[in-house]
Amino acid sequence: MTKKNPFSDLTGKSVEELAQLEAELAAKRFTLRFQHAVGQVENTAEIRKTRRELARVKTALATKLA
Repeated sequence: MTKKNPFSDLTGKSVEELAQLEAELAAKRFTLRFQHAVGQVENTAEIRKTRRELARVKTALATKLA
């Protein structure tokens, strides 16, 4: 059984789509970080998933702009 490469779906998106996705994920990460500090996060794994997805988007955006 092979896993799908999570980076492959980002390579087909335009720079504008990636920039919008980056802004959305940064806002989500900000919200999750504050909720975690207050103790309101039910699924702490979501913080990690969001952080990693944001890094993937930033990497894809950097490769498109380079």
